[in-house]
Amino acid sequence: MPHSEKIARPPRRYWLFKSEPDAFSIDDLTRAPRRTTFWDGVRNYQARNYLRSEIQRGDGVLFYHSNAEPMAIVGTAVVVRDGYPDHTAFDASNVHYDPKSDPDNPTWFMVDIRLVQVFAAPLTRPMLHAVPELRGMMLLRKGSRLSVQPVAPVEWSAVHRLAGVKPA
Repeated sequence: MPHSEKIARPPRRYWLFKSEPDAFSIDDLTRAPRRTTFWDGVRNYQARNYLRSEIQRGDGVLFYHSNAEPMAIVGTAVVVRDGYPDHTAFDASNVHYDPKSDPDNPTWFMVDIRLVQVFAAPLTRPMLHAVPELRGMMLLRKGSRLSVQPVAPVEWSAVHRLAGVKPA
């Protein structure tokens, strides 16, 4: 019998995705068909690199409401489709249009996510700052503005503990 090798998937990773709730909120995700959406419109090269090359199906996502009162982690999602070209970059009628982006050599990428849970109460920045395991979290660093950012496993667990739910 021939020996077949399994290709090991890297360990599950965790991310934080920021969205302004007046543009797309966790409530919008709740109402989306199959509670699933594509995460489009990211126009930062580092965040694009994460979406294109690092974020994979099965990874966990903390959903963060930015530019809101209060700014807070409001729930979780799971990545259900690996990175693929962001079609909104090619649509001149779309707010995320990028005239320099070429469909044959795309600049911008997106992933699809599905809602896992909405937290009973938002986890505000002051609440997050009070948790020792979150001291090094990228979100809480001064000047951190990246809309897609990595989250360490210990941070993922601490956020869920703070929310009073089991990690998904």
